Amino acid sequence: MDVENILYKEESFQIIGACMKVHTALGAGFLESVYHEALEKEFKNQEIEFDSKRKLQVYYNNVPLKK
Repeated sequence: MDVENILYKEESFQIIGACMKVHTALGAGFLESVYHEALEKEFKNQEIEFDSKRKLQVYYNNVPLKK
């Protein structure tokens, strides 16, 4: 990875650090919802602004998906 070309470098490192902290604390094997909740808590602890479960329209072959 070319670190010099990362947009929002400081924010990216802060987010990756939060993710690594959660993974180190919990380890592997939990459902996504467990990591999601833990990461929300870590983002709040580090005062990282975020939108939880923002709804996005996703398309496959130009057709909108229902999920």
